[in-house]
Amino acid sequence: MPHPDGGWQIKRDGDQRASHRGDTQSGLIDTAREISRNQGTELQIHRPNGQIRQSDSHGNDPHPPKG
Repeated sequence: MPHPDGGWQIKRDGDQRASHRGDTQSGLIDTAREISRNQGTELQIHRPNGQIRQSDSHGNDPHPPKG
């Protein structure tokens, strides 16, 4: 998500501070995806306006798709 002081940040939902910060979003997405896989959480990638543009679930899905 965008950082208030410029650039981008990786931040867990509910945390006050960012765990990682960088100048480019693309550089942080791989790091965020690895953290999300390790912790079994959902990854949400935001647009510059704060809107969610992509979401990936790395946890246990209580309602997996049939098929």
